[in-house]
Amino acid sequence: MTLEIRPAREDEMDQFGLMGSYSYGGSFGDGPDNLTASSNRPEWTLCAFDGPILATAFSAFPFTMRANGRAMAYAGISGVGTRPEYRRRGLLRRIMTQSFADMRDRGQSVAGLWASQAGIYQRYGFSINNHKRRYEIDTADIRLNGVEDEFLKITRHLPAEVMDTVKNLYREFVNERMCYLHRSSALWMNNVLEEGDEGPIYIAIAYDGTEPKGYVAYTLRAAKVKHRARPQEIKILDFCWLSLSAYRAIWQYLGLHDLVGRVTWETAPIDDPAQEVFQEPRLLHMVDEEGAWFRIVDVPAALSGRGYYGEGETVIEVFGDDIATWNNGRWKLEVLKGNSLVQPTDEDPDIRIDIKSLGSLFTGMRRARELISWELIEGAEDAVARVDRIFETRHAPHCPDHY
Repeated sequence: MTLEIRPAREDEMDQFGLMGSYSYGGSFGDGPDNLTASSNRPEWTLCAFDGPILATAFSAFPFTMRANGRAMAYAGISGVGTRPEYRRRGLLRRIMTQSFADMRDRGQSVAGLWASQAGIYQRYGFSINNHKRRYEIDTADIRLNGVEDEFLKITRHLPAEVMDTVKNLYREFVNERMCYLHRSSALWMNNVLEEGDEGPIYIAIAYDGTEPKGYVAYTLRAAKVKHRARPQEIKILDFCWLSLSAYRAIWQYLGLHDLVGRVTWETAPIDDPAQEVFQEPRLLHMVDEEGAWFRIVDVPAALSGRGYYGEGETVIEVFGDDIATWNNGRWKLEVLKGNSLVQPTDEDPDIRIDIKSLGSLFTGMRRARELISWELIEGAEDAVARVDRIFETRHAPHCPDHY
């Protein structure tokens, strides 16, 4: 029987959950608001079918990503899996090739995913978008540098009581950052608000006067730590701050939970200030882990859609994109006062770069001077320095949200 590449129909969507459960060794989630279980739509899928059998599953959720003060249409790839008996037939390559063309037509110039295996997605031009930082600390060790702050006002709530305030704080926090997503209700539920075995969710908000300046969403669980005096655990689910005072106040608040022997935060950004704020940062037991992966789908659209803090012009030659071949060629990027113009050109390139490395440069995950030292790009020293000035970011790229 001929294998057909097409979107799934409504009556075929139940096969997605079964595919995910088998491919990843467990359920994708059964909650009514779970992103994968219930928010997917047939028009977001592209699959390989052998008659009625779903051989390869693939979804691309229509998200919006922050990019240095700009909003960019972003395809969030999820639910990718192939039945073992259909593997090694090039089905995913066929799907990726068609999906990138579809994304380009829809105006989704960038895409991302959480990689089950890095080797699979590097061959399709994806690179690591960010690292996430994990903390684990005893409340007895939460001691901060400097003079003890006069507390900002901290109030604790259940989520339903303060979600308008929380969402406004999140939007302001991520506005000028790179790779954070605009959170739909499904993303909020999937990453912050869905209650499970962790227990009820609380949100503490820091106020400077009457102005909210930060929040932390967390769970508080008993009997999770082998400590006779401090057997409880706080698990941070989400943490945003608009001032260092708010950041410090929230940590001080967490440290006042005397029965808590462990505070964990698994999705801190790589440029989180804790190492400078804590008296003993080693007691955070910090571990950096791989985060989300990223790919540029449409080079000129992506370069013109991104926000810029630097200025200048450069000619970039992209080569080696054997899937989204329209990206190959020379592109002139001109940036002035935050506005950019991208055009094809025959001018000599300042740098030559493959699509995977361009993704790392685009997000700020890597600087051009790093990439040239690793022989991943070609270019003269002054040209590389100019590229770094143009692609400057104020914050490390970060995507705490799974999908």
